[in-house]
Amino acid sequence: MSTMDTFTIELPEEQSQQLRERAREAGISPEQLLRSGVQEWLARPGQDFGSAATYVLQKNRELYRRLA
Repeated sequence: MSTMDTFTIELPEEQSQQLRERAREAGISPEQLLRSGVQEWLARPGQDFGSAATYVLQKNRELYRRLA
């Protein structure tokens, strides 16, 4: 049996209104829209890390060569 946690966040009025509008356009609740966004983000954390690591390695390539 899985459990669910509840998180409470505060959004500025403008972002809250945008969230409601996008959810309305999609025909879902704001909570459903946020849940699907979080699920999508969590499904790809390795890609973000990989991109950042590649950038740092390329940026510091000359330094690493000199230290070797």
